Amino acid sequence: MSNAFLFDLSTIEPEIGAPAADRLISGSPEFRTWNLEEADGGVYAGVWEATPGKWRIVYDEWEYFSVLSGHSIVTEEGGEAVHLKAGDRMVLRPGFKGTWEVVETTRKDYVIRL
Repeated sequence: MSNAFLFDLSTIEPEIGAPAADRLISGSPEFRTWNLEEADGGVYAGVWEATPGKWRIVYDEWEYFSVLSGHSIVTEEGGEAVHLKAGDRMVLRPGFKGTWEVVETTRKDYVIRL
């Protein structure tokens, strides 16, 4: 087994999901998640995509991500809206609360640590 691999989405089927009904603010967004790596210690890496809509988010985990395509707006409670487009990167720390709004279908790659 190799200790390196490419993010090849053609090798797995994405998990399909959506925000919980009690978190949905607008639209009917759908998620597709390709979780490509699950390592010891609660570390995950993969690609996530969402269609337009808006929902509340609460982070118990730490996440780094890079936006690959689309346009989203992430707003922390009491904070300013941050518009994210291809090439933008962000870290969300445990305790982050706010909203995620997908304006244009957004795809990101991510690394999550529980």
